Order: sequence, then C-alpha cells, then structure tokens
Amino acid sequence: MSSLHAFGGRASRAPAALLWTGAVLAGLAQAASIAWPWRGEPLWWLQLASLAAFARILLAARGAWQAAGFGAAFATAWLAGTFWWLFISMHTYGGLAAPLAVLAVLGLAAFLGSYYAAAAVVFQRFHAHVAGNRTFLAIIFGALWLLAELARGVWWTGFPWGAGGYAHVEGPFAVLARWVGVYGIGAVAAGLAMLAVQLRWADLRRPRCWAVGVALAVAWAGLAVQRHCAVALCHTPMRAPAKLSVALLQGNIPQDEKFQAGSGVPLALRWYGDALRSVQATLVVAPETAVPLLPQQLMPGYLESIAAHYTGSAGEGGGSAPPRAALVGIPLGDAEQGYTNSVIGFAPGQPVRYQYDKHHLVPFGEFIPPLFRWFTELMNIPLGDFNRGAVGQAPFAWAGQRIAPNICYEDLFGEELAARFRDPAAAPTVFVNVSNIAWFGDSVAIDQHLSISRMRALEFERPMVRATNTGATALIDHRGVVTQRLPSLERGILLGEVEGRDGVPTPFAWWAARAGLWPLWGLGALVVAGASLVARRRRR
Repeated sequence: MSSLHAFGGRASRAPAALLWTGAVLAGLAQAASIAWPWRGEPLWWLQLASLAAFARILLAARGAWQAAGFGAAFATAWLAGTFWWLFISMHTYGGLAAPLAVLAVLGLAAFLGSYYAAAAVVFQRFHAHVAGNRTFLAIIFGALWLLAELARGVWWTGFPWGAGGYAHVEGPFAVLARWVGVYGIGAVAAGLAMLAVQLRWADLRRPRCWAVGVALAVAWAGLAVQRHCAVALCHTPMRAPAKLSVALLQGNIPQDEKFQAGSGVPLALRWYGDALRSVQATLVVAPETAVPLLPQQLMPGYLESIAAHYTGSAGEGGGSAPPRAALVGIPLGDAEQGYTNSVIGFAPGQPVRYQYDKHHLVPFGEFIPPLFRWFTELMNIPLGDFNRGAVGQAPFAWAGQRIAPNICYEDLFGEELAARFRDPAAAPTVFVNVSNIAWFGDSVAIDQHLSISRMRALEFERPMVRATNTGATALIDHRGVVTQRLPSLERGILLGEVEGRDGVPTPFAWWAARAGLWPLWGLGALVVAGASLVARRRRR
C-alpha cells in the first residue's frame, strides 16, 4: 500500500460529520485570513492552514459527490464569511427584507462556490487514479485551484473579492506578486498546502525531502533578492519631482444620508467644497461621488469656483500660490446619453478638465444584469445603471507624474489595470483609488479593500493613493506597505507624500498588459490536460 493510500485510509475513517464541520470551519478561517476581523490585518499563515485543512478533508472524500459537497461547503463558508457585509448594503441601505438579504448573500456565495466544488470533483477523479504520486497531486490541486479562482474572477463580469492570494500581501509569498499576481500566489499556496498534508514523519528521514526543502528555500531567497534589486534599480523614483505632496479627503458622510437632499448632500457639498478650496498640497483627491450630484444639478458656479482654485484663473490657485491639482469623484451624464461614475481633474494650464470614467461596474449597484431588474426594484439604491468607460484610459499628467485613477472595486482587476502598461511612455507612475465603502458600514470590507490595493502595489511596484468616504484612506508605497492611514469612520484630511515610480514594468505588468489572464488560464489548463494523459495511461 502506498503512503498516500495509507494516508487516505486513515483520514477516510474520520466521521463524516467531523469532515463536513471541518470543511465549513476551514472556509471561515480562509475568510478571516484576508483581513483578521478584530485587527484588519492579513494572516498569510492562516490562509495556508485553512487550505491545508481543506486539502486533508478533500483527500478523505469518498466519491465525486462527497468531494463536491466538501468543496461547496468550504467555498460557501469562505465566501459568505468574506463578503457577508453585502447584507448591510442590501438590508440597511437598500431596504431589502433581512431574510431575502441573507438568502442573497448565501446564494451568491453558493453560486461562486460551485467553481471550487467542480474543481474538487475533478481532483477527486485524479486522486483515485494517481494516488501514489504526492507531488503530482499537489501540482494538480494548485492548477485546479487556479482555474476556479480565475473563473470566479472573470465569468459573469467577475467577483474575485477575497481571493486567497490577498492574504499574502505580507509574508514569504509576497515576492511572487511581481511575477504571477494574486491568482498565481493563490495557486502556489494551494499546491504547497496539498503537498504539506501528505507529508509523514518518515519523510523527514529521507534526504530527498530535505533537498526539496532546501531548494524551495533557495528559490524563495533568490526571488526576494531579485525583487529587492529590481525595486532599487529598475523602478527608479521620478526625477521631477521626486515626491508629490498629497491631501486625501475623507468626508465620512453617512451612507443613509449621502444622497438625501436635506442632509447628506448639503453636508458633502459644503465640506468637500471648503476642503478643495483651502487645502494646500500638490495633489488633492476627493473620493468616489464626493460631489453626489450631477453637474447640472449643482448650484450655479459650484464646480467653476473649485476649478478656478486649480486652473489658476482665480482665487488661491493664482498669484504666488504654489500650483495645485485636484481629482474629484462625481457622477456625470444625462438621461439621453446615459450616466458614468467618474473622476474629473483640474490642473493649471489644462483648460479642458481631465475625465476618467469607471469601466468595471458593480452588478446590481452600478448596472443591472439581464433578468434581474425585479431584484434591484426591491431595493432603494440610487443611480443603479451606468455606462462603462474604456479599458486603459489615459492617465492624469501632473507635476511630472502619470497618475492613473481607478474607482472603488476596479482595483480588484489587476489585469485591467495592467492594460495601462502597454505603452511604457504612458504607464502609470502612481495609482489613485477613490472609493465609497460606506455601503458596507463599519465592517471588515474596509480592511479587505486595503489589502486588495496593497496587492496591486506589489504586482506593479507602483504606489497606490486611496481617498475614501469612510476608509481606508491611506498611502501605500511601491512595496505594498501602508505608510500613512486615517482612522476609519472619521472625518479628516490625510496629508503626506507619495514617490512616483518609473522604469521597467514588472513581469506581471508586462505579460498581463499584452495577454490579460490568458497565460494563467493556459498554464492551469495545460497542467490538467497533462495530468489527464498520465491518469489515462495509468488506467491502461
């Protein structure tokens, strides 16, 4: 009997109830690893431990149906535990009845979890035929995990929030971000977790086991040194100027008042208007829909008075005052042409204002999927159907920097941000994310989104500036480190400096700009196809 058959035999004798409970608990641990609920920090070791627990349970599955069940239980618990805060947006702010909101969250988690259930079934098939090769099984598991994560992140417009790799913005796997991105990190973690649970004490007496461990350690050390050298030598600071002073505005406008004409709208217009006119920084950033009305709905002269302070045509923007620029979140459009969730920019010497239109829209919040208008009509959410902007829109050129905005959860889609690196001359030197996470209350969504932005900074080795309504308003450097942050759910202005980066794009930026996520799709499919051929030969 092979060692793996022995392992499977021991694990398979575990009570079924224990295995089902373990799958759910492992899923909840996976959710907590993205941002620990009590402190908001990512825990890379917990993500590995939860994957290892799931891998051990999957090895014990008796047949395809049980494997599918374990995969569905793990993934549904993980995903519901990750984005449970959707309940707040649908029930508290959208007015959807609490039971329906709970069912909607669980239904979404179960639907997205079906990708992982399918991956578990395929893995169980391989396990039945190639159980003797532990390394082979680990590679297959990593490839299937990769394909499931890609499917969740791409199909049906994609909803990759809480992908396993986001737990690794800190820790040993962070060095892989510049090469393979968040999905590649998740695949490596899955493969190593599967390999780890198949180890036995007897393996520690074998030189080959130690040789593999040393090889992995040397490879990791080499990647760490290479990343340090690349950051220090290839991705040089911008020379003019080396640093950009920024002011990030966090209005903390309550979501249940934000679009109310008698409360939140006047407060937002007054506070953001005063801040935009008075704050002294080279770049001032106001968050998503900081101005909560369309331009034609504003009092006459409101936007013009703000623009004058930056274009130099009047007020503090002229005379001896230092030149300043601003990026402001605002909805644009009309009933005839349609609406966009946008960022506009004002700067001296730019008579035509800069405009960025959000490309990747939020289902149900910013566009209504086919056949689901009945569902959105159950909720009271304003501005629910926007037009899409283009992929790879031009950056905001200011103070020697190429500043690339993205709006809210657009920074989940690294392959779309990578499109801005196709032309090296126009590649971003600084990313700016403007968000409004107030829809999700005082929840872990704030810290989860911060980890997402940190991963983008690691993948592209560019700083990420975040201006949000309620948090997390922060400065993230090109190494993915949060250098400054405002407390969440407080009104304030974060003053700091950001150092733009230029030079050779990271490998991830290079290949994702040209091929999107297809190389990862191809790698995962190639591994599964190759494994199928091996399994077929063994059956013969």
